[in-house]
Amino acid sequence: MASPPDTSKTTKLERYNSYVRRVNSTKLLAASSKLLFRATLLIALILIFLFTINYPPFSDNHNSHHHNLHKTHNFLSSAFYGSGATWEKQVRRSSTPRRPNGFSVLVTGAAGFVGTHCSLALKKRGDGVLGLDNFNSYYDPSLKRARQNLLQKHEVFIVEGDLNDAELLTKLFDVVPFTHILHLAAQAGVRYAIQNPQSYVNSNIAGFVNLLEVAKNSDPQPSIVWASSSSVYGLNTKVPFSESDRTDQPASLYAATKKAGEEIAHTYNHIYGLSLTALRFFTVYGPWGRPDMAYFFFTKDILQNKPINIYQTQDDKEVARDFTYIDDVVKGCLGAIDTAEKSTGSGGRKKAPAQLRVYNLGNTSPVSVGKLVGILENLLSVKAKKHVIRMPRNGDVPFTHANVSQAYRDFGYKPTTDLATGLRKFVRWYVSYYGIQSRVKQEIHNGKPADSA
Repeated sequence: MASPPDTSKTTKLERYNSYVRRVNSTKLLAASSKLLFRATLLIALILIFLFTINYPPFSDNHNSHHHNLHKTHNFLSSAFYGSGATWEKQVRRSSTPRRPNGFSVLVTGAAGFVGTHCSLALKKRGDGVLGLDNFNSYYDPSLKRARQNLLQKHEVFIVEGDLNDAELLTKLFDVVPFTHILHLAAQAGVRYAIQNPQSYVNSNIAGFVNLLEVAKNSDPQPSIVWASSSSVYGLNTKVPFSESDRTDQPASLYAATKKAGEEIAHTYNHIYGLSLTALRFFTVYGPWGRPDMAYFFFTKDILQNKPINIYQTQDDKEVARDFTYIDDVVKGCLGAIDTAEKSTGSGGRKKAPAQLRVYNLGNTSPVSVGKLVGILENLLSVKAKKHVIRMPRNGDVPFTHANVSQAYRDFGYKPTTDLATGLRKFVRWYVSYYGIQSRVKQEIHNGKPADSA
């Protein structure tokens, strides 16, 4: 009888092959791990290097941390936007005037409410306009993007960057010899300062100084028109508010930073010969407006049947504002630009005395917030759910009232839009922009045609 075949050699061979495979697999895994570790280490070292050159040492302070994050964004934005032939071509094309002796204007805060309207008006008359905006999220950035799209249709290019990015600003002035700056970028809002005070200092003081530093060193130096605020009058009780009235009692941090801006402007005018004009805006409203303003969120809440708070003063008087329609403010801004004299410095040195001006831009007829709500109720055909409450001590002032005689004398500023007319135009824009169909439509079209912008 034949003996069974000997399988021991085959089994040993299989075991050996299996062992070799395991060893090779282990070696491959080890090699991969080493490679991954080295790659990770290299990436970490690169990140630490970038972090070190762009960040100052950390502070325990939260605001310092926020500022550091802000600086990194600036570094990245200038690196991305501040170079390249296509970028430069867009910048040059947008800022080149189309009319004889036209201006070349840098508009900061160009995707903001007033910035958008002023940019459109300057472009339409043939001036070159270049926008600068950081598209922050203080209010809905999608509204700012929509304004950006509107400007793009009119061939206005917005550079996405920050006032505190000196490298980016210097690059812009290297590419374009701006004749004027319309400086509207700011951290706006009175009440938000309680939540985030540092943002007001970063934008309204540090950002303004950074812009002035670049402007004073440019050749030629541009003339600068910039947005101050009616809030600088603070607790002033003399009415109407005139430019010569005291402004040393700010009721909010926002007001204090705007007042600081006026003093800083005086300094740069005195030392460096920069031509500077401050415009104190009084409660600007209209299409493409800011969602944090009362007329805007009242409209939203009334349409959604939500209650609205109407403030009264501590002595039970109605709160009133000198509501100023956007088209009137734009005329004032352009009037200030057209009458701005040239700066007198060169190479950072003053050669002669330079122009320094301050103007109120208001409507000259304060209206109570209660009456504002009544007009909106009629336009929207909805009765508001009103809660009348005492005004909290959060920085708001009980009333504002502008004397605009100086602006009228110097550049013919004369507001022509009453609140009812202006709100009708705003509501017409609002229901169109947010796609609200309904009873609103018929009411808002009873009246004069609204402006398209």
